[in-house]
Amino acid sequence: MSSSASENRLWGPETDKAVENFAISGEAIPARVIHWLGRVKSAAALVNAELGLLDDGLAARIAAAGDEIAAGRYDDQFPVDVFQTGSGTSSNMNVNEVISALCDGEAHPNDHVNLGQSSNDVFPTAVHLAALEVTHDVLLPALDALVVGLATRSDDFADVVKAGRTHLMDAVPVTLGQEFGGYAEQVRSARAHIAMTLPFVGQVPLGGTAVGSGLNTHPDFAARVLLRLGETTNAELAGYIAEPRDRFAVQGARDGLVALSGALKVAAGALMKICNDVRWMASGPRAGLGELELPALQKGSSIMPGKVNPVIPEAVLQVCVQVIGNDAAISFAGSQGNFELNVMIPVMARNIIQSAELLATAVDALLSKCVVGMEANVERCNELAELTLASATALNPAIGYDAASDIVNEAHATGRPLRSVARERGVDPDVLDEALDLRRIAAGNSGRNVPG
Repeated sequence: MSSSASENRLWGPETDKAVENFAISGEAIPARVIHWLGRVKSAAALVNAELGLLDDGLAARIAAAGDEIAAGRYDDQFPVDVFQTGSGTSSNMNVNEVISALCDGEAHPNDHVNLGQSSNDVFPTAVHLAALEVTHDVLLPALDALVVGLATRSDDFADVVKAGRTHLMDAVPVTLGQEFGGYAEQVRSARAHIAMTLPFVGQVPLGGTAVGSGLNTHPDFAARVLLRLGETTNAELAGYIAEPRDRFAVQGARDGLVALSGALKVAAGALMKICNDVRWMASGPRAGLGELELPALQKGSSIMPGKVNPVIPEAVLQVCVQVIGNDAAISFAGSQGNFELNVMIPVMARNIIQSAELLATAVDALLSKCVVGMEANVERCNELAELTLASATALNPAIGYDAASDIVNEAHATGRPLRSVARERGVDPDVLDEALDLRRIAAGNSGRNVPG
């Protein structure tokens, strides 16, 4: 076999029917799913040979063909639309037919390549394993790197005092470092939510065949195939791949994918909060908050000279919107299991893998093209911290809420600084110096959050 074979159509009549019937979106099943189908077919053939159900030589040829599909050498041979029969039967048969062709027709698509399998168990198995792989091997490392990046900037900005804000209104001072520490923890928490779903994603229905009962499948087939699959991937990922406690549960429903999608939505929500905060703080440069300066990556306007926009946060926000939309579709699709099968698996596959891939690339862009290169406008941060009238909150223990409110109202009405109004009203200068120390205010009830 060689990659030159992909210049010709290797699929057979069942794939032709599917291409004709499902001319809907022009978007094929995600390549990651096809690759895992190839891996499953390879492992299944070798296990069937071990069990005495398949000739050793033929099994080796099937396995070799499956491995080449898994390596992506025949990606152009899988044209079936993602919006197809809900069990993924058409894509399963597409893989069976291509493997048969790569074996020069000696391997029958159903009797040999599909031996011990049904689309109803093998296709969702491939979907789950593809989702598991992209999440564990691609997304989680990207989130880990972002956590480190945000934590580093938290340290960098630890002594930058700025105005706090609640309801988009002035609040007591905080530090930019505190805010970035919060962002790092948000991402860390989102990462933990995602990781918690992986043991459920890794429980696959392989071995259940048509309805979950395992008809026409050797009782040792699934366990041996999963063991082989684990041996072909990294040990940490392999630790999640497991037989379910009940195949009827994981064949009739796609709860593991729904859980993962929900966790990806949590990550999207966290990233939206971070990106919106960054956009607000970088607004300006003269008529906005102007507390952050983002890397100037490109022109921000085709008509306004010198305009620079927060393009990376905006791109990430759009990714987050897509992930949240994908989750809505996945959640609804996950509710559509009927008796022994959920028939929304292809669209769930498309959305869950797209969400994980988009989040991974967006997180990488946010870190490398925005977080790393941003700088604090220390002078502007200090200016706004001094201007916030909410600092008078620190006077409450000394003079009471009502007296502090009178000072704030007069300062606001006259545009005068808090300190001068408070001194005029008889507040002791030593009390003022201690209470209105912005660093002390930002520290809150613990100096651990603010250095010095």
